[in-house]
Amino acid sequence: MEQQTIPLNDRDLSWLHFNFRVLSMAETPGVPLYERVKFLSIFSSNLDEFFRVRMPALLALHQLHEGEKGALTAAQQEIARQLNEYGRIFRQVVIPGLQEKGVRLYYGESPAPEHLPAIRDYFFNTILAYLQPVRLRLDEPMELFLENNALYLVVCLEDGGTGIVNVPSDHLPRFLRLPGNDILFLDDAIRQHLGFLFPHVGIKAAYSIKVTRDAEIDVDEFSGHLLQKVEDMLVQRQMGVPTRFLYDAAMPALLRDQLAAYFRIAPQELATGGRYHNLRDLSDLPLPPDASQEYPKAPPAHCNAIDPGRPLLDQVQERDVMLHVPYQSYDYILRYFNEAATDPDVREIYVTLYRVASTSRIAHALMSAAKNGKKVTVMVELKARFDEANNIRWAKRMKAAGVKILYSIPGLKVHAKVALVKRKRGFYWDHTALLATGNFNESTARFYADHVLLTRHQALTQELELLFIYMQTGIQPGKFNFMHFEHLLVAQFNLVEQFKSLIRAEAENARNGRPARITIKLNNLQEKSMIAELYAAADAGVEIDLVVRSICCLVPRQGIRVRRIVDRYLEHARVFIFHNGGEELIYLGSADWMNRNLHRRIEVCFPVYDPAARQQLKDIIALQLADNTNAVILGANARNLPVPREKGGPDVNAQRDTYAYVRKL
Repeated sequence: MEQQTIPLNDRDLSWLHFNFRVLSMAETPGVPLYERVKFLSIFSSNLDEFFRVRMPALLALHQLHEGEKGALTAAQQEIARQLNEYGRIFRQVVIPGLQEKGVRLYYGESPAPEHLPAIRDYFFNTILAYLQPVRLRLDEPMELFLENNALYLVVCLEDGGTGIVNVPSDHLPRFLRLPGNDILFLDDAIRQHLGFLFPHVGIKAAYSIKVTRDAEIDVDEFSGHLLQKVEDMLVQRQMGVPTRFLYDAAMPALLRDQLAAYFRIAPQELATGGRYHNLRDLSDLPLPPDASQEYPKAPPAHCNAIDPGRPLLDQVQERDVMLHVPYQSYDYILRYFNEAATDPDVREIYVTLYRVASTSRIAHALMSAAKNGKKVTVMVELKARFDEANNIRWAKRMKAAGVKILYSIPGLKVHAKVALVKRKRGFYWDHTALLATGNFNESTARFYADHVLLTRHQALTQELELLFIYMQTGIQPGKFNFMHFEHLLVAQFNLVEQFKSLIRAEAENARNGRPARITIKLNNLQEKSMIAELYAAADAGVEIDLVVRSICCLVPRQGIRVRRIVDRYLEHARVFIFHNGGEELIYLGSADWMNRNLHRRIEVCFPVYDPAARQQLKDIIALQLADNTNAVILGANARNLPVPREKGGPDVNAQRDTYAYVRKL
């Protein structure tokens, strides 16, 4: 079976095909113009992260294993193809579209004379304070360090010298809004005044460059106090080795080679680009308000199962509540924590936090709870990539407020999204659990599509309490083999074995001539043993439908269909449905089927027992399997293929139709 899996390093190609689907949304009919600009920004941001996180491994393989050189070449060729498409869409679709709406974005052209005074004033009054022009001595040892993903202009001088100046987009807006609806890149405002920065010599040309640096530093290799080690790591990350030297394709080859030698850039790290880099900044393009060029407003719906006039904690004691965000309001989750913080009967609160919002109201509620005399225990994952600094800041603030802070176990990340509230009423304790597929982060909840379960189910709350007891030990899971979870699926304890058992049970049903079906929705599917189990089940006759947003190392084949949905919201939920002889088993959770999730993290998947909640999930997944507008089918080469549409059949857009469905709940 294993040879049918996409080779390990081709997971990078699979991810690149996902990102290309993001890019294709920028010219998809029906996507409003301003939203197309945002998809261009998202594509660029994703690609920057690829070079920080995935490219280091490809470069290492290129150096160490002769047989793996093709993986790097294939990735570079695919990236080059996508960047060509990016340039075409930007220049031929988006910029003309903006012009039709009266918005002129200067792109490689000189500003009109009437704009020059405003540009001059902004340069001398504002930009100049942040500039550090330097004359390079390319024949001497390097004296200048290029910061990660920072923008620079390399300036060719008439006297044969070379200068360099930073583009301070980390301090100033990347775009200048000029009188009217004209917009200029910050880079070009600097280009207009290079003669002032390098006086007494003429300016021949200027070319943009940037260096992307390796972000992968394994904290688990460190010993000692984790918080201090992560803080040290953040400094080291910015000094990481280059993984990409991006330069303007118009730059002369001689100058490129001189810069590569000066900055110690290897040939395989060189990457051609356009006149402008860091186009993730397009998300901040100062476009004039125009509701017709944005997605229609979709205010989060209220959950009719919740009575706003009664305490939420009391209502959950009566029945389970399933929430579907962002289609339904995230305020219910905020209310859950706020009530827990102030309810005089609440004695204990336990929470896992993986990515904390920068202005987290949840963290504030937890601090208030501690100040109100409650026992508050929070597992903060300090190793959540690119959120380490923010998580450290909140961990320190919560600890200062009296919250008991737990840090992750060596060698593991805690990726579970769970909370437990314990109330004491007289001699009786009641427990309320919040289990989710997404982070407790009210900022990302506005555009991450997730499911959240509020429940008092005794078995689930008891097992969740057991898990929090374990996490407070900081000991490796192998020493707790006496802990048994019957309902929760917990990575490092029973999650992998239980999922394999469920897949095999479907295969056995199929071999015995009984109906057998598996429907799974994930962000990423890469772990080889799980893919092998799915292949074996399909061989036995199980019908398998997968919705995989990003990496998929399974090759679709007879009996296995794979879809990908890229749309207004980021599909983030993990859903697992097993036919189970007609008595369906439905799980939600935090775990993708990747090596890191299944073998190096604490993850929690949980069963959904409430009949109404189960039906809601089945209906929403059915819409995603029927989507024929923004869904694509994954082909055998992991590329995106259009979904066949019946002539005259209805258009199904899963996110649009889910919103309409949820509003009726």
